[in-house]
Amino acid sequence: MLNPRPLIAIVGLGYVGLPLAVEFAKKYQVFGFDININRVSELKMGIDHTLEICEDELNSVIKKDINSDSGLYFTSDVGKIKQCTIYIVTVPTPVDRNNRPDLTPLMKASATVGLVLKKGDIVIYESTVYPGVTEDECVPVLAKKSNLKFNVDFFAGYSPERINPGDKTHTVANILKITSGSTPEVAEYIDQLYKSIITAGTYKASSIKVAESAKIIENAQRDINIAFVNELAMIFNRLGINTNEVLDAAGTKWNFLNFKPGLVGGHCIGVDPYYLAQKAQEVGYYPEIILAGRRVNDGMGAYVADQLIKQMVQKKTQITGAKVLVLGFTFKENCPDVRNTKVIDIINRLREYNVHVTVHDPWANVIHAKHEYGIICENGESKTRKYDGILLAVAHQEFKDIQLAELCKKNTVVYDIKSVLPNGIVSSRL
Repeated sequence: MLNPRPLIAIVGLGYVGLPLAVEFAKKYQVFGFDININRVSELKMGIDHTLEICEDELNSVIKKDINSDSGLYFTSDVGKIKQCTIYIVTVPTPVDRNNRPDLTPLMKASATVGLVLKKGDIVIYESTVYPGVTEDECVPVLAKKSNLKFNVDFFAGYSPERINPGDKTHTVANILKITSGSTPEVAEYIDQLYKSIITAGTYKASSIKVAESAKIIENAQRDINIAFVNELAMIFNRLGINTNEVLDAAGTKWNFLNFKPGLVGGHCIGVDPYYLAQKAQEVGYYPEIILAGRRVNDGMGAYVADQLIKQMVQKKTQITGAKVLVLGFTFKENCPDVRNTKVIDIINRLREYNVHVTVHDPWANVIHAKHEYGIICENGESKTRKYDGILLAVAHQEFKDIQLAELCKKNTVVYDIKSVLPNGIVSSRL
């Protein structure tokens, strides 16, 4: 008999886990668990450095009393979540330096949950994975650590996250949620659980593998479409044709897909296609389109840097020692997340030309930028110099009205890869 009034543990309190925990906490007693003690301490004080949840909303659900009927209790003590009946795992699923799936965070989270798993409990995974990971990789870890039998003593489900960091419109409750379970009864229970907090509704998949597959192709499809327009941008650049004008013209047809060229980074679109490619190769199929799209998108940072340098050369700028300002470092606009940002590829390529690069980003988490990439965002001093080249890499709201004239020399090249700066000052666009 499944628990009609579950105690829910959210394992992992990042960009995905925290918004989900807050939403569930409005109706249920929720334990937010994370191994990062500093993260837990900040959240207890109502501070979310990801900026996904505003302070007022977070404080409205935080409970200091562990026995409250509803609300959110933060902890890094695994013993505190032992009483829970539902465990929802929302840890990241990255790739390694060779673009191979790295399931380490997922396996460690599964081992942690396995230590507190009890008869009748359900473990739901939201992390993006290739088909089969939940049942073939995670469940055995749960069974081994708990000494319980799958689909007899404990159950599993998969409900892929669809969070769009920085997007205050498409929030957890406003995005249709795919659900699935390891038995028909559990699948229905999980579907009803999510339906109780998701105003946009749910879609119950026929199996966990179908749900896993649906999520992985969502991002692979977007990656391929962006790769297509990126390749078009490179072709039209050689032909001397404005790519955005071409896309605007083509977009007048009712069924034309509206994608724009640009960098593809972050923890989803730039990563997930490799998960699908890995699984495909395991069963003897080498995916051509998926990996071709990845090659195009992975090469865009270097391409952008090369285009900027070529234009600087055309203006007779001395490249060695030239000063370039890069506007934006996060993987997307209006978001502090620097994970897997492809702006670093632009910077690294420019440095190969012995160019001095300055980075200005009012949104980037400066601690993460320094720790993960060695990048210092000079958000004050960057505005007091003049530059040989200025490259807008991220379309933060603040950049739409930025005054660049005082930062430019007579022959400064201004390269806007997001098409947000006014025409009068821009030398070129992607």
